[in-house]
Amino acid sequence: MLVQSYLMFNGRCEEAIEFYRKALGAEVTMMMRFKENPEPMTEGCGPGGGAIPGDNIMHASFKIGETEVMASDGMGSNGKPEFKGFSLSLTAASDAEAQRLFKALGDGGKVEMPMTQTFFASAFGMVADRFGVSWMVINPRPMP
Repeated sequence: MLVQSYLMFNGRCEEAIEFYRKALGAEVTMMMRFKENPEPMTEGCGPGGGAIPGDNIMHASFKIGETEVMASDGMGSNGKPEFKGFSLSLTAASDAEAQRLFKALGDGGKVEMPMTQTFFASAFGMVADRFGVSWMVINPRPMP
């Protein structure tokens, strides 16, 4: 069994993927626009259940390190997408890398918990990126 994150960006998917390329080194493995759909579109995937512009992203997959994340402009709501009740956790190999990733994700976003040391991590912080996706960045301490 495999559980994967699927993020809905309501018209900002391509912008988000480009942000993750720059901030995290994300590698796009697949991207399909709504206009490339081989089957006729039905109403319901767009904001408020309406149609979506053909240039918007129907489905994309990208890798951040070893993790595949999927994304789309579909199934959005009217207005700004909301990412509530979860965070993506990003494990860094060093404190310096954790600081760099935290700063990159926070560009245009909002710090939810500043980067700090904890009993479980030499570096840990929480930040919502400019798209509203919450991230926990961690360099964990070895557990005894």
